[in-house]
Amino acid sequence: MAIPATKAELLSYCKRQLGAPVVEINVDDDQADDILDDALQFFQEYHYDGTIRTYLKHQITQSEIDNQKTNSNVTSSTSGGSDNGATTWLEGNNYIELPESVISVVRVLDISSSTNNMFDLRYQLRLNDLYDLNSTSILHYEMVQQHLGMLDDMLVGSAFMRHSKHGNRLYIDMDWTANIAASEYIVIEAIRKMDPTTYTDIYNDVWLKKYTTAKLKLQWGQNLIKFDGIALPGGITLNGRQLVDDAKEEITQLEEELRLGYELPVMDMIG
Repeated sequence: MAIPATKAELLSYCKRQLGAPVVEINVDDDQADDILDDALQFFQEYHYDGTIRTYLKHQITQSEIDNQKTNSNVTSSTSGGSDNGATTWLEGNNYIELPESVISVVRVLDISSSTNNMFDLRYQLRLNDLYDLNSTSILHYEMVQQHLGMLDDMLVGSAFMRHSKHGNRLYIDMDWTANIAASEYIVIEAIRKMDPTTYTDIYNDVWLKKYTTAKLKLQWGQNLIKFDGIALPGGITLNGRQLVDDAKEEITQLEEELRLGYELPVMDMIG
């Protein structure tokens, strides 16, 4: 049994499922590459095995902190404005670049949670009450921690973040000069696409193999539709329309199977 581990091997597998080499599959190599790229993109966006929840850390440099104080010009064309309708806006550069494989940012871990300050409430709690676990109740400690966390959320809050997978930028709305220093780290919890060139087992995923085969069949039928009804030597006629109809039905069933059985449920948001 051939186990596909590369892009070429998966395409060869799918063509064999359609009848190659006994039957010639009338799909160009460029078309086949596009089909597999689209199938992989669909797999990574919706299949729970196409992504991974990970933690990424980034060391802040002084140049990045200095860059947060600058702005970029954003020009928009509006009717009725000055300068022939062109309006200039300023957008802050309070962002850091993210890898292209990151499709979603879940959260930025708390940046200002240090307890090295001797006047900090958490520092005093640990110093005075937790020097000996036998002398205090862990229940009391947990209740105090929750209360301090609630006060911190109400009075200080957390840095607001903005992210779009098409921009590859993570905007963090905070005072960069006061809240973080050069050489410190920012840690984010993110959803990252699984790279099939690194994790080659993706090419052997059962659903992906079936979906790519169905998409190849669809393209094969679309290529043959214009020859419908033309008689070939031996009285053979091509029926591209039947291939298209069968492929569309298979694709619909596979996409429904993905949404119902392999897609992660939508996370609830409270607040």
